[in-house]
Amino acid sequence: MKHLTVEIDTTSCAAVLVPNGIGTPYDKVVELNVIGGHITRVLSDAELGLSASLAVPDGAKMTVRYSVETAASGALYPEAAFAPRQNQFTRAAAELATESRRIAEGAGRGQAGIEALVAEAESRFSYAHPEHRFTDGMDMVPYLSCGLTPGSCVDINTYLVAALRAAGYDAAYFYGYFFPEERAGITLDGHCWVATRHAGEILEWDIAHHIKTGLGATKPGLNPRPGKRVAISHSMGHRYGDLCDGSLIKILGEPLGLNADLRPVDADIIARLEPWT
Repeated sequence: MKHLTVEIDTTSCAAVLVPNGIGTPYDKVVELNVIGGHITRVLSDAELGLSASLAVPDGAKMTVRYSVETAASGALYPEAAFAPRQNQFTRAAAELATESRRIAEGAGRGQAGIEALVAEAESRFSYAHPEHRFTDGMDMVPYLSCGLTPGSCVDINTYLVAALRAAGYDAAYFYGYFFPEERAGITLDGHCWVATRHAGEILEWDIAHHIKTGLGATKPGLNPRPGKRVAISHSMGHRYGDLCDGSLIKILGEPLGLNADLRPVDADIIARLEPWT
């Protein structure tokens, strides 16, 4: 059993929306506890098979504690994670769809097509956390035709999943926490990655880690950068009842701070994984 704790600065929060966690072939969240606050509602996104807890903090800090077990033999990724859904976070623009199909076909399709689309996505980004994302104000994922676009793991994987699905591949987007080996179980933000499924084979891809740490061309594997990770959520375009005026949330992967009107506000986090060794 591992314990993943996420401490949230709730100074500006009237409430916090907490993802309840998922299971993967590697780990499964089996329990969620809130310390320094109390859960008032449990909401669901039935289409995604996900749930979230609305918690009210008691003071300036609240801690979410996930109990995580090693997955049982034969455990699978949630099927809903691979289901193509059409929203502004997942829909490929016509030019991106056309180019993605051309790249996959040029590589001979199959697994080679997936590898070619991963390489294409890698070639379009430099790793950064820009103030404005390349998808801001868009109702679909645009094609990046030249040069390097600054982007985080969120941006890179938004592009990759849209391209893969447009080319006809099963692809899923996962969000959770990555704990670098050198930080011994502590991280200050979440992380996302992609899984592909083709001809019965599932492969995971982490382009951002390859770019960020200069590992060269992206190869499949969960931890190209040494460390540990736990998945908490999947897919882009979440809706939890009337929260955020019923609008889509790009992804509820970390606890989301909310103001009195139940609209998102910034809230810093610190995540810890124990035991580390």
